[in-house]
Amino acid sequence: MAGDLNLSNLKPAQAQKARKRVGRGLGSGKGRYAGRGIKGQKSRAGSHYMRAGFEGGQMPSYMRMGKQRGATSKDAMPIGPFRTSTWSVNVRDLEQRFKAGAEVTPEALVAVGLIRNLKLDVKILGYGDLKAKLVVSAHSFSKSAVEKIEAAGGSVTWLKPPHEQKVRRHKKKAASVPPQEREAVETDEAPEEAAADADAAEEPAADAGEPAAEAAEEPAGEA
Repeated sequence: MAGDLNLSNLKPAQAQKARKRVGRGLGSGKGRYAGRGIKGQKSRAGSHYMRAGFEGGQMPSYMRMGKQRGATSKDAMPIGPFRTSTWSVNVRDLEQRFKAGAEVTPEALVAVGLIRNLKLDVKILGYGDLKAKLVVSAHSFSKSAVEKIEAAGGSVTWLKPPHEQKVRRHKKKAASVPPQEREAVETDEAPEEAAADADAAEEPAADAGEPAAEAAEEPAGEA
């Protein structure tokens, strides 16, 4: 029967495209250079698997852009050698997972599935509403989280001392004088300077007259 399935009429349900066979002679159309051209980076093996951010050897964009200041400062963003990571938990999640009067600790957060493990510090954030009275212990808290927990009648316990940002001291700038006051001071000083210049001009003239008088007296004494 024509409709019987056998090896002569067996074919896949979906047509398959034949694989491109390169380097099989000039008659194939993909021989000699196998469609890669002559020399160059893209003719080499592995040239089509370049890492992310690679721009062909030129200076990449992430190195051309300006960097943030304070990369090695503990008060800077979590970059560089002082990079820190924490588990972030919002007070909204505490409201959903814990009953009023419960004690919230990192171990309890792992038990209810809010954090994965205890390898990182836990930080409580203030997103959402909290009405249950909870005793929360964590490594750090945001300002809004502390306010909401205490407003609900609960308390917070810092497992690490709060970080105090160091005060940066800058040199004080000289007090700027308004233009009107500056002009008034200059006008007051101008007459005094003119009088001092006049006195200075008179002194050399008096000194110059004294030697002439002495010279006139000396011959008279000799005679």
